[in-house]
Amino acid sequence: MTAFPDEPDPWSLSLVARVERDPAPAHTDVLVAAARAVVLLLDDPRTTDPDGELHDAVRAWRDRRIRKICRRARGTRWERTAALPHVEAASGDAVVRVFAPHPRDEVPALLAPLQVGGLDLTDPEDLPVPGPEGRLTVRLTPGVGMTTGKAAAQVGHAAQLAFERLPAGLVAPWRAAGFPVRVVTGAPVLPVGGRVDVRDGGFTEVAPGTVTASAGFEGTDGRA
Repeated sequence: MTAFPDEPDPWSLSLVARVERDPAPAHTDVLVAAARAVVLLLDDPRTTDPDGELHDAVRAWRDRRIRKICRRARGTRWERTAALPHVEAASGDAVVRVFAPHPRDEVPALLAPLQVGGLDLTDPEDLPVPGPEGRLTVRLTPGVGMTTGKAAAQVGHAAQLAFERLPAGLVAPWRAAGFPVRVVTGAPVLPVGGRVDVRDGGFTEVAPGTVTASAGFEGTDGRA
């Protein structure tokens, strides 16, 4: 497949995962936190209010091809990122912050030094997997190898598409519950009309057009 053409002025959304040496967060917990953080940003009053401090940046980013970049930080570098406008979500030992979108080549100074590639965590054998009731289920496509950082961006995109495109009657109770998410690996179980699929742009790790993830409200038919 051919990669999508470059845009003249691409924008990115920066996610930063807190990754301390001990304890290191579980892979899936980082993904769950990333998915929730992205949706919390989209639903934040600073984004939804036309006069909010995040509104214009989020709108500029959404008007372009959606890009997300996951970085990692620990210690004082993590603490310093709190000075930037952000939202934060946690799952287990994982904490992920999502910051205002920005032109891809104009990364905020506090984020620019943070490592982008190579975040590849594991899960303990006894990591609990909650049931689908009341949660958005994000399914990673079996056989598509991705680092934790890449997968975090993909589940964040899946959660965003679910928030934006799935029926309001399903999104409203999810929102009221605080946007709970579970992440599993497996083929979609919902019909095409009841889920969203993420097709990657092919910029990193996977071929362009690869379906990396799907998301929907399992336990329903995907329709309100």
